[in-house]
Order: sequence, then C-alpha cells, then structure tokens
Amino acid sequence: MPSFPPTFAAEVVAQPARAQFEAFLDEHRDALDRCLDGLTEEQARRSLVASRTTLLGLVKHVTFVERVWFDEAVTGRSRAEIGIPERSEDSFLLDDRDTIAGVRQAHRAACEASRRATASLGLDDVLTGHRRGPLPLRWVYLHVLRELAQHCGHADILREQIDAG
Repeated sequence: MPSFPPTFAAEVVAQPARAQFEAFLDEHRDALDRCLDGLTEEQARRSLVASRTTLLGLVKHVTFVERVWFDEAVTGRSRAEIGIPERSEDSFLLDDRDTIAGVRQAHRAACEASRRATASLGLDDVLTGHRRGPLPLRWVYLHVLRELAQHCGHADILREQIDAG
C-alpha cells in the first residue's frame, strides 16, 4: 500500500539508520491515513471480514499503537492516563463519535507526538515504560514498522473490496 516515489530508495539508502527508520515509518503512517481518502463514513466503517477490522478502525488502532510505543513506553504513563484502551483489541472499536475527520486528526496528532517524543533519543536508548520491559528505541521502531506494514496490507485489501463494491 505505501507508494514510494521512485527516488525514495536512492534518497533514503544514503541516510543514517535512524533517518531510514523514520522515513519508512512515515511512509507507512501516511499510507494508512490515505486509506480513508474519498470514502464516506459508511464505507470507512464497513465490516468486510469476520474480525472487528474496518478501515476506520485500523486507523484508530494505529493511533493506539503510536500512543503505546511512543508515549507509554517513553514516558511510563499508564494507558488510563494517556486515554487509550487497556487491551489492544479494544482499540479497533468505533463509537458514534468516531468520524473520518476525527480519527484522522487523532492519528496525525499521535504521529507528530511520537516524532517529538523520540527526537532527542538515540536508537540504542532504552525505553522503560512499556509492559514488556526495557527495550531499545531501535527495537521499538522495528516493531512499530512491522505492525504498520501488516495493517497497510489489511487496509489495502479492505479498500480494494470497498472500491470494487
């Protein structure tokens, strides 16, 4: 689903590792945001698989992911303090207040907060606030990138189904 410009690889490969991680994270963040482009509220909420996964729910979930890994893990604040569900699976749930505009705005704000939270950290700096225990930022970047890539694939399939319908 991420559509890398032709020069992306050439520009990114020459960068330090941290810049490479951040470029790939941002490409996947943007791809998930774009999966909602041009959809109606009904289409974004449409359930097309047996799980709770919808396009709007995916973007809401990756907002949760950003907050877990770049707020909870960095600051040690509890999920209750952050205002996110305790359980990952609950982050897909939509309520009547969830709109495309609102979920997108929350996602973009969470991504920007993630960038700010890690700006002064090095890849080998250890984040101590997550439930799994201390983890280096490098591991967190890789974990989040893996999760975003999986969800880009999910979003691509759901969007293809919606567009075909």
